[in-house]
Amino acid sequence: MKHNVARYGLILNTERFDECVAFYQGLFELPLLFNKEDGGFRLTCLAYGDGYLMIEQGGRAIEGGKSPEQGSAKLRFNVSDIEQALAEVRAWGIEAEIEETPWGRTIHLHDPDGNRVGIRDEAGFVGQMAY
Repeated sequence: MKHNVARYGLILNTERFDECVAFYQGLFELPLLFNKEDGGFRLTCLAYGDGYLMIEQGGRAIEGGKSPEQGSAKLRFNVSDIEQALAEVRAWGIEAEIEETPWGRTIHLHDPDGNRVGIRDEAGFVGQMAY
């Protein structure tokens, strides 16, 4: 199968569609690949590294954020400067802190639907791969 995979992506079903698109496009500056509307159903496809993040209608928002049991996936964004990332997150009005762990530094937050999102320091990730 590995030689037959032409592209990879994630599909995120959302209830607060417009807010989630604005969150990923704005805060993470994911470039727009395309939008589609079909009989009231909407989706937006954003570049996510070499793959894509397709945001579709049809999910369920949970105030205060989803637990791993409510939403087992977590989108991760590795950054070269986690302090700058924290400042940008806070500028979006999101309360967040950098969590220090033996394996690296991470910011935990939720998108407007409550989906789990992590921002990780790239240096810590690369160091983890060296083991």
